[in-house]
Amino acid sequence: MARRGPRWYFSFRSPYSWMAYRDLLEHYPDVADSIEWLPFWEPDQPALDELERGNVRLPYVPMSKEKHLYILQDVRRLARARGLEMVWPVDPAPRWEVSHLAYLAAEDVGAGREFIAAAYRARWELGEDISDPLTMARIGREIGVDPVVLERAHEDPAVREKGLKALNSLHRDGVFGVPFFIVGFDKFWGVDRLPAFAEHLKARAA
Repeated sequence: MARRGPRWYFSFRSPYSWMAYRDLLEHYPDVADSIEWLPFWEPDQPALDELERGNVRLPYVPMSKEKHLYILQDVRRLARARGLEMVWPVDPAPRWEVSHLAYLAAEDVGAGREFIAAAYRARWELGEDISDPLTMARIGREIGVDPVVLERAHEDPAVREKGLKALNSLHRDGVFGVPFFIVGFDKFWGVDRLPAFAEHLKARAA
């Protein structure tokens, strides 16, 4: 297997990933342009069944009530420290493949970064439901990508196949949460580990 370059795993679901995304672009734009961007999400049952047939098991653990309450408090602190205005979204029927597979479809036409910016803004600044395919269509119109392609990406067999490869990648990398940064054999988990990742990456390059 070819040696892989530095990379980070992000998720539209996670507020920590959203803040890491903001920090990455604001403080380390050169790093952002030099690493691979990879999505992380909790797949639906058909994808889980397909992964299981390939002996791939993702290390996802459902969140406890206590952890959820802590995250609500912690995220408010971190947002205030960054001067960010955020809305905590409500997820009436979460389907994370809707947004993350739409990202893969947008990336295929060269609009991956634009989609990420729009999806994070929709979820964490506008409080929109990114599990709704119609939200994906709206984002498509916003960034100049065929809205029907993004609305139906989670149903497209070719995009779902790309999604399985992405999920297999996070399995191989041992990713258990986001944001997750990797350079060589070194792994960094959490928004507060971004500076250490960036320093380590620059030191290796030097």
